[in-house]
Amino acid sequence: MTTPERSPRLGPGLLLGIAATAGVLGLGIYSGVRARNAADATLSRTTANAAVTVVSVVSPKATAPTQEILLPGTTQAFTDAPIFARTNGYVKAWYFDIGARVKQGQLLAEIETPEVDQQLEQARADLETARANLRQAQITADRWQALLETDSVSKQETDVAVSALSATKATVDSNAANVRRLEQLQGFEKIYAPFDGVVTARNVDIGVLVNAGSNTSGARELFHMTAIHRLRVFVAVPEIYSRAALPGSAATLTLDEFPGRSFKGTLVRNANSIDLASRTLLVEVDVDNPLGELLPGAYVFVHLALPKQIASVTVPVNTLLFRAEGLRVAVVRGGRAELVPVTIGRDYGTAVEIVAGLQPTDQVIVAPSDSLNSGTPVRIASPPAGAGP
Repeated sequence: MTTPERSPRLGPGLLLGIAATAGVLGLGIYSGVRARNAADATLSRTTANAAVTVVSVVSPKATAPTQEILLPGTTQAFTDAPIFARTNGYVKAWYFDIGARVKQGQLLAEIETPEVDQQLEQARADLETARANLRQAQITADRWQALLETDSVSKQETDVAVSALSATKATVDSNAANVRRLEQLQGFEKIYAPFDGVVTARNVDIGVLVNAGSNTSGARELFHMTAIHRLRVFVAVPEIYSRAALPGSAATLTLDEFPGRSFKGTLVRNANSIDLASRTLLVEVDVDNPLGELLPGAYVFVHLALPKQIASVTVPVNTLLFRAEGLRVAVVRGGRAELVPVTIGRDYGTAVEIVAGLQPTDQVIVAPSDSLNSGTPVRIASPPAGAGP
């Protein structure tokens, strides 16, 4: 009789090995799941960060309160006149060239007008003839009126004689007016200076044929004169500074050709209307020029004092956004972009003055995208940098 076989039993060592293997496998699976979850979270954060616009910002630079404004202008002569001939003829002589300073009434040139001279002689002869006819008509009318008192002539014949006298008087008056007209034309043979000033152009020479007037065919400007004892400067003042453009206010002029010097002027008038295209107020500044140092056409800078200081900041020009609703800049507030309306003062080229809308503590976005809108999430790429000059 055989003894039955016994089932083999797992030993303690084998069980321990199996348990260890299971633990390792479980740990590996847990670690893989955890790593995958971490990667997913990293990817989500990266995607979220990529969806936020990264921007560079700049802090507005506070400037000193504006006490005066500096505006460009061009000097103009107080009186500027082209001088034309008033009669036809040939230039006989001229006496002043460009740059000459002349007084009012000084003779500038003479014109020969032989045709006008002959017409004047004929008109004077016609006048003498008319006067002789007038004397004869007067004698005849007086005689007929005397005869009428004695009923020696008819009333009709007397009326004819009196009417002939009246017609002859009208002929004399007409001829006298024609003589005066030609005498005035003959007087225009001499060209006189209309005011104290400087001859800035001479366009004729001896023997040149000139025609009367300025709009007729062949007419030419004989001389050009300017009065420079006082000059005008027209300046376009920005609307924001229009309160500095009060008539009677003092103004100072500086020129590059006079370094270290200034010239005193007076704001005499303004247009009392803002130009819709440029949003500026046109003003006139007059400056005395007794020595003639300032020349018409010179480029000047006009300094106008402001009645009240205006605090302002400056930002680079690449922070500005030109939108249909007006000029804007984008600032970062609470992690989002906000478009702020601003008012520009002066333009410094690479930077502009902002007189309203910004504070020095604002963070202004540099080179904002044209598609940027208020409320767009943004992230600052670097700490704010200082504003440009």
